Amino acid sequence: MGLTKQSTRSAASGDVPAIVKSSDQEKVIALAGNPNVGKSTVFNALTGLNQHTGNWPGKTVSNAQGRYSHNGRDFILVDIPGTYSLMASSVEEEVARDFVCFGQPDAVVVVADATCLERNLNLVLQILEITDKVVVCVNLLDEAKKKKIEIDLDELSLNLGVPVIGAAARSGKGLQELMDAVSAVSFGERRTFQVKLPYDEPIERALESLIPIVSRLTQGKMNPRWAALKLLDADQDPKLIQSLSQFLDCDLEGCEELCLGLKSAREQLSSAGYTPETLRDRIVYRVVKRSEIIYHQCVCLENPCYNGRDRKIDKFLTSKATGIPVMLLLLALIFWITINGANVPSDLIAGFLFGIQDKLTEWLASISAPAWVNGLFVEGVYRTLAWVNR
Repeated sequence: MGLTKQSTRSAASGDVPAIVKSSDQEKVIALAGNPNVGKSTVFNALTGLNQHTGNWPGKTVSNAQGRYSHNGRDFILVDIPGTYSLMASSVEEEVARDFVCFGQPDAVVVVADATCLERNLNLVLQILEITDKVVVCVNLLDEAKKKKIEIDLDELSLNLGVPVIGAAARSGKGLQELMDAVSAVSFGERRTFQVKLPYDEPIERALESLIPIVSRLTQGKMNPRWAALKLLDADQDPKLIQSLSQFLDCDLEGCEELCLGLKSAREQLSSAGYTPETLRDRIVYRVVKRSEIIYHQCVCLENPCYNGRDRKIDKFLTSKATGIPVMLLLLALIFWITINGANVPSDLIAGFLFGIQDKLTEWLASISAPAWVNGLFVEGVYRTLAWVNR
């Protein structure tokens, strides 16, 4: 079964693929996560060879879908692009956000790295603002154990309001429990809770004035608080209003009530000293701060300096004072290697290969081989190969 555009109710109808179900009972599961957290390992472990890849419609971002069955129930797993946030500052983030919000998956599995959970929680919290049909898979527990990192998964589940499953996908550990949780959430057998991130008081007042208007427009199709927040921040993401309009099948830019509500809310924020850039910064700050609080409540480090060396290297390479000089030195080294440096190993290889040629010529002369043999095989074939490899 492949991708199709028929019966797609999504933002920018060509941008989010419709999923062809084999039956009404088949559930669509989105697989999200930061890059390099083992998301592909989880995807391959669940779907096996029953998968296919392509591109998202209108994008150059790859798309992978697979099917699996669990306890007599069928699921379609959609591997959305790895991304660090849903702020839509890149094509990957836009695709991930649009599928989670407008693709209407029955559940979202967010794969997180147990060894750097705090950073991964930023994406988890952003997805939880959109939907509570979420299962968090804390992967790489085996690596965390080596670094003596202990994670209280039950406490993490309480803080997030959704199931949290520990896993080591490479060895298959935790995948059975993950499939159980996905099945329970997607079929409504497991109760979850919508996360409400607290923002600055001026932002909260602006949201309170907008939410009643947005609720009437969304008609239960999405979380009105998240939609109101994104509409306030639409200056940083101009495609969003168009995406929301197509998903909700209404002209948001032509809705007088919404336009007046947005104007009033933005005037409130402006009077409180919030510019569009400040608003985005404060939203990000609150997400990061909440991630930090949850992390410290749920994670215990036997050796708090377990990644001290990595942090020192990161600080050195990313510092404003040292990062740019290091980058320039590396670029200079690459240019030197390209122009002059490569001649050193090239000359060594040439000396070795042509030294063998001389030995072969001497050996053929010692056995009184005909001159044409030396000319054909040594000066012809061998010398040509030596020049090519030089």
